[in-house]
Amino acid sequence: MKKLTYAIIAAAALSFSSCEKFLDTENYTKANTGNYPASLRDAQQVLTGIYNNLSIATANPQFSFFYISELASDDRLGGGGDNDFVMQAEDLLMNYNQSMLAQFWADRYQGIFRANSAIATLDNCKGYESEDQKKQMKGEAYFLRALYYYELASLFGNVPLVIKTDPVNLPKASADEEWGQIMQDLKTAIELMPAKPAKSGWVGEGHADKWCAEALMARAFLFYTGYYQKESVTLPEGGTISRADVIAWIDDCVNNSGYRLVTSDYRNLWAYTNRLTVNDYTYTKGQNLKWVEDDNGINPESMFAIKFNRFASWDETSTIGYANQYALHFGIRGGQDLDNSFPFGQGWGAGPVAPNLWDDWSAAEPTDPRRRASICVIPEELPKYKKGGWSDFVQETDYYAKKTAPISCKSSAGAGYRSTFEYEMYPGFTEDNYQLGNIHDLVLIRFADVLLMQSELKKDAAGMNRVRARVGLGPVAYSDEALRRERRWELCFEGIRWNDIRRWRIAEQALAKQINQPTYHAAKPDKNGQQGPGYVERYKTTGGFFKIPESQIALSNGVLEQNPGWDASANYTGWKETGR
Repeated sequence: MKKLTYAIIAAAALSFSSCEKFLDTENYTKANTGNYPASLRDAQQVLTGIYNNLSIATANPQFSFFYISELASDDRLGGGGDNDFVMQAEDLLMNYNQSMLAQFWADRYQGIFRANSAIATLDNCKGYESEDQKKQMKGEAYFLRALYYYELASLFGNVPLVIKTDPVNLPKASADEEWGQIMQDLKTAIELMPAKPAKSGWVGEGHADKWCAEALMARAFLFYTGYYQKESVTLPEGGTISRADVIAWIDDCVNNSGYRLVTSDYRNLWAYTNRLTVNDYTYTKGQNLKWVEDDNGINPESMFAIKFNRFASWDETSTIGYANQYALHFGIRGGQDLDNSFPFGQGWGAGPVAPNLWDDWSAAEPTDPRRRASICVIPEELPKYKKGGWSDFVQETDYYAKKTAPISCKSSAGAGYRSTFEYEMYPGFTEDNYQLGNIHDLVLIRFADVLLMQSELKKDAAGMNRVRARVGLGPVAYSDEALRRERRWELCFEGIRWNDIRRWRIAEQALAKQINQPTYHAAKPDKNGQQGPGYVERYKTTGGFFKIPESQIALSNGVLEQNPGWDASANYTGWKETGR
């Protein structure tokens, strides 16, 4: 019998003679694969351990796939302050230190090991309330393993494919092998999980269901077949997945899942329409808007999201990821009164909106209300705002992303503002803490994305036009260009754009538009000039894949090989003003 473990200290190489190791083999639970999980509660704890990996990675969001997908895309810049090298390096497809992304690598392989353990042992449980419950829980384990490998394969390219709990020192898998396994896991999840309606109480909030697996299948298929120029996917257990197969699954998701678009107003999807903020914000005041998640309400469009809570504490570092640290990082760079930035809370200033997004959108769809719903034009909406706050910022622009922002509100105790609206809305916070007080969801899969993937797969405008109709825009005929524009507008700042421009093979063209855009550095007008080799050259050299942590290559005793393009020329040493 093998011992179970729920911790991985580092996650690729398996050199046990090193101070770092792949698997932590200490038996924390005094249980083993022959007797655990025995009860339903045990099985639920095993599954919770896999989900908990989402929070673990959130504690260090600057190293995560979602964060990098935002900063590396053509729609956002790096930002931050003079010393925030990681933000700027990720934006530039460069490297800050030898193992910049080691934490995320370790976190995701930890989640994969937990999923492997669950897949191997969930049949031990004799306490399931029904066969459907057992299948649902196993399906969730397969879904999460696929999700974690999707992120690793998107970020690093070829990685070791570990699908069992045995410690082995593996080289990189091929792209065909890893994407085949990702879609094999999703197929298994789809076949296991019962087809029960979303939001029916069958699956708890924050858990994946069959429809999430169908949506992620479409996302994975589109990336693999686009980036690697394939027509189908070969599965490790035999057979293939074709476009027709994926269309059948995405149609099933659209027609039978129970998820739907929020049709009242697009702005009701975003936290700035919460009841404590909405009527003090000039842009939303008096328009009968209501955030779908007000007072723990349910968002019918959110399919899979990272959930947060008020229990984050600096006294227990393992809980930091219980708060939405993405909102903190994407907050307006601090150092000034909240009155100056209201309704947006403050933070580290990562991810300023690239002016080319506003310009492209204005030219292509000037009446689209989603533009101002998604992007704050700072001089117009925040007249009191002072550029820079702490005066050490990089790549700031006159545009700010609303979707990922922390949101403040007026204090119910009198004059002034709260750092986060959550402090007033949800009882139990002990202090108004702008670093730990953001707890609104980070949505990873939204139903609008499913409709747009359906249109792209079928080359049919029906799904796309449903998304357009929601915001009062007229129907358009299907074309790849129309679909690409619609995805960019609808899904901006949701971690989608980076993989989209890569799979469409337009990344070099898109990234070139970021050069010479107007920005500010330390409150002085600047332009977003070449830093190091430049965006386009870095993409040509790397294919958009980041550096494998050197610590993991060392642990593998040379079994792992570094990705192309990561020699000394890729090292980022700080922002250089370009001047006008």
